[in-house]
Amino acid sequence: MGLEDRDWWREAQKERAEKENSFGGPRPVKRLPSNGLLKGLKWGPFGIVVFWMVVMGLLYVTMNHYLKPKPLVVSASGDLVISRARDGHFYAPGAVNGKPVSFLVDTGASLVTVSEQFAREAGLSGGVATVFKTANGDMPGRIVTDVPVTLGPIDVSGVRVAVGFVGHEVGDALLGQSFLAKFEILLQKDQMTLRKR
Repeated sequence: MGLEDRDWWREAQKERAEKENSFGGPRPVKRLPSNGLLKGLKWGPFGIVVFWMVVMGLLYVTMNHYLKPKPLVVSASGDLVISRARDGHFYAPGAVNGKPVSFLVDTGASLVTVSEQFAREAGLSGGVATVFKTANGDMPGRIVTDVPVTLGPIDVSGVRVAVGFVGHEVGDALLGQSFLAKFEILLQKDQMTLRKR
């Protein structure tokens, strides 16, 4: 197809567009409707930013609700049933020395572990200074004995608590074997059941 052929084609298209339609009037020019998308485009970059902020806000609220840990359930026999969270861990609300905390159940941890700031707020003073051997290396801390720990409706007194955990939030803690050893632990599918021994 040569240069002349392309020009011929363009001219033929132009002539067809200029011809009158079958009703005798000029052929209407098709335009996009002025409502809908074009109104949004009239807002310019500001409208686009607002649109995406709304979308991201809705996504955040939805994901926050979806990822929220399920509540602790007490069965008819008195067992505590904890559902696995979306991230694969088990979380449960509780208290250390009467101060509310969000536990991450860690069957590999030797002790219930809280942060230094949480220990101050919960009134956990004293204890024996020690160095903890963790996956991230040695970490200084202390061990406080005879601390009451609550998980759901169950209170256990005389629990050893390690102070020195560094979590995401002040109210985060590890629920370790100093508490869990008093329970029989059953794992079935996406549920952990704690049965008092």
